[in-house]
Amino acid sequence: MTYSIIGSGSVGKALASQFARHDITVGIANRRGPGSLVAIAQELGNSVAPMTLAQALEADVIVLAVPFESHRDVAKAAATWHDKVVIDATNAYGVPLSDLDNLPSSAFVAKAMPGAKLVKAFNHLPAGVLAQEAGTAAGRRVIFTSSDDEGASATVAALLERLGYAPVSLGKIAEGGQLVQARDKSWAPLIFQDLFKPAN
Repeated sequence: MTYSIIGSGSVGKALASQFARHDITVGIANRRGPGSLVAIAQELGNSVAPMTLAQALEADVIVLAVPFESHRDVAKAAATWHDKVVIDATNAYGVPLSDLDNLPSSAFVAKAMPGAKLVKAFNHLPAGVLAQEAGTAAGRRVIFTSSDDEGASATVAALLERLGYAPVSLGKIAEGGQLVQARDKSWAPLIFQDLFKPAN
């Protein structure tokens, strides 16, 4: 299984640091090219590899860590999204529902990536928290997921376990997934909730 992160802002870098912390190889890409990512890779270590966008899109599991509006540009850059697992870490706060065809934001993203198996995750915690250790004295930090594809959900849950998190499935995107998706200028009730699952 290969992994990539598209986006090198605060969220993308925070997630890259978690891969590096657990010695899981991950590519990272942005619109400026690999040269702009050398400093991040040097800071985080050999597990993080700067890539072109085209290279990052070849990964089996792709983390979408760009501003919500930029998902269209990423979508157009792939020749095909068939069978790709896409982790949507974006937030559509402030985007009018009419601009989303009145769909949940992740369902709207999925429409732009036909054939992709989309999983909502990582978007409910601020970047500063995502960069912290997943495991603490209080237990493992919870990451909520939602997806319309059970296989993709299982793939992402397994990755979250490897990263030290406690995955909690909310079910389908349009059902429980609404609990972590901003709507217009309202934050969903689980966004910013930093919850922990005690160790067994």
